[in-house]
Amino acid sequence: MTKLVVDNLFLSYDATPILKGVSFTLNAGEVVSLLGASGSGKTTLLRAIAGLEQPSAGAIRLNEQTLYDGDAGRNLPVENRSLGLVFQSYALWPHRTVAENVGYGLKLRKTGQKEIADRVGQVLEQLGLGALGQRYPHQLSGGQQQRVAIARALVYNPPVILLDEPLSNLDAKLREEARAWLRELIIELKLSALCVTHDQGEAMAMSDRILLLKHGRIEQAGTPTELYAQPASLYAAQFMGANNTLSATVAASEGDSVLLNGDGWQLRAQARQPLAVGGAAQAVIRLERLRVRDEPGHNRLPARLLAAMYLGDRWEYLLQQGESRLRAYGQEPRAAGACWLEFGERDTWAFADEASRPA
Repeated sequence: MTKLVVDNLFLSYDATPILKGVSFTLNAGEVVSLLGASGSGKTTLLRAIAGLEQPSAGAIRLNEQTLYDGDAGRNLPVENRSLGLVFQSYALWPHRTVAENVGYGLKLRKTGQKEIADRVGQVLEQLGLGALGQRYPHQLSGGQQQRVAIARALVYNPPVILLDEPLSNLDAKLREEARAWLRELIIELKLSALCVTHDQGEAMAMSDRILLLKHGRIEQAGTPTELYAQPASLYAAQFMGANNTLSATVAASEGDSVLLNGDGWQLRAQARQPLAVGGAAQAVIRLERLRVRDEPGHNRLPARLLAAMYLGDRWEYLLQQGESRLRAYGQEPRAAGACWLEFGERDTWAFADEASRPA
C-alpha cells in the first residue's frame, strides 16, 4: 500500500525555482531519506509536503486523500494533513512539562483529558521517557529533548512522520547512538517516515531508500547500497562516500570498459555512463578501494606515500601521484617513500567531466 505520493512538484521563491518537478512515493512501513547539499531543495520539499510551503504546480496525495493539487487549486492546511512533524530545533515549549509538550496538540484538538493522559503515557513509555513526564525541557539532555519531539509527533498515530535533520543538534557520538535508536524505533512501530538530512552516513544507516537531490531535482533514487555501489552520475559518486578523483581523457572504449589517459598515466576503468573517445572524463575511486602496493602491476601507478595516520580501526595514507594528492585506507602502518597505487578496474568509475559539458 502506498502512503504518500508526490507528483511532479514545482515550487519557487519569487522568481527563483527551488523544486523543479520532483516525483516519488513513500510506501507503508518505509523510511525514505531526502539527501543533498545545502540549497538542493530537500527541506523545502519536506515543508511543502507538511503544508508549510506553497508549491506552484504538481500534486501531493496521502492514502488517496489530496493534500495539494495545483490544477484543482486544492491545498489542505497543516493541521488537516495528519502528519507527524519533528523539527530541527525540536521547538519544545520551555514553560511546559514533557507530558504537556507531548499532549498539547491533542489538547488543541479538544481530545478528552483521560485519552490525552493515556496516549501521552503510552508514547512516553515507548520512547523510554516514562519517568520524565513532569520535567521541563531545560532539565533534559539533548538526546532526551529529541525523544520528546518525536513523542509529540507520534502521539497522533500519524500515517507518516516527517523529520527535518532530527539528529543535527546532537554531538557526534550521541548522533551515532541516536540514529541506531531511531531506526530501531521506526521498525518496531512500523512507521512510514520521510527524513531530511545532509549526512550521507546518517541517510544510509536509517533508510530503506534514499532520494539524492541536486538543484531541486532528484539526481538518483535507490537503496543505500545502490547509491553507494552503483552511482549513476559523477555528482552521486562524489556525494556518497570518501573519494579520490582524477581528470582524464577517454583513449579507448569497449563495452563498459574504458582506457583513460591522464597526466603521464593510463588506467582502465568501468564507464558508469556512455563516454565518447577523446572526451574529458573524471575517474573516481573510493578511499577503501584504492590499494597501496610495494611493486608495479596491472592498473598501478607510481606514487609517493607522504604520511600514515592512525584512526583506530584503520590507517589513512596521504599520497602524491604526479600533481594529485590522493588518500587511501589500510590496516597497517607504512613508512613514507615510494609506492604503487592499485586501481581495481571495476572499482574505478569513469564519468563524463560535468565541467566540460555545455550548460
